[in-house]
Amino acid sequence: MSETAIWLVREDALPLGQRLAEALGAMLYRPWLTPDDSPREQFRRAFHQHRRWVAVMASGIAVRYLDGLPASKYTDPALVVLDEAARFAIPLLSGHEGGANALAYEVARLTGAIPAVTTATEALKPLTLGIGCRRGKSADEIERAVLAALGNRPLAEVREVATIDIKADEAGLLEFCARHGLPLRVIAQPDVAARGWVGEPSDWVQQNVGVSGVCEPCALIASPRGQLIVPKTALDGVTVAAVEDRPTKLPA
Repeated sequence: MSETAIWLVREDALPLGQRLAEALGAMLYRPWLTPDDSPREQFRRAFHQHRRWVAVMASGIAVRYLDGLPASKYTDPALVVLDEAARFAIPLLSGHEGGANALAYEVARLTGAIPAVTTATEALKPLTLGIGCRRGKSADEIERAVLAALGNRPLAEVREVATIDIKADEAGLLEFCARHGLPLRVIAQPDVAARGWVGEPSDWVQQNVGVSGVCEPCALIASPRGQLIVPKTALDGVTVAAVEDRPTKLPA
């Protein structure tokens, strides 16, 4: 039995479900194949057979499906809701302890969705790092560059790391993120190019990547209401920028 499962509500979502199932090594549930059996009851029977769920459905449907099933955030399966257009990946159940937050980022990297993480453990961390690097940079080299850029701000204040899609498989970057338990947010190259704001455009990056910079626009895209507090800082082929989240104040 696969650890991960994908539940589809509508047959229209089958192409998305199949791509995710292949990438995640997941079991794919298609309840319309047994029309005489209630889809909700099918889900209830399968719920505890897997540790991770991607529910391709509206969040309201997911809430109704889960009614009466959750018992504890320490034992419940992780569940991420993904809309059929793959715009948002929402950890709905067992976000931090159960791994749904990490699954949301994994789904986001595969689909281009925005991971909508709401748990307090992550929400209270104000910093987003944008990181770019030359191919083959080690986790230690990336860590040295990050610590130099942050100065007296601790890594414990970092909520996520953002980079461009061509760096999604960069071994050193992945190792650095895993070492410190930081989720990696991958930004599509056209989105980085469209953001286009960098303090010091790089001719090398423009020629080789097709954008004028990586670390600053990636950090600003990942934290759209944040303020750039550390502009691009380069060290031994690694560039780092930091954005601090500044919550919008509601009018009195």
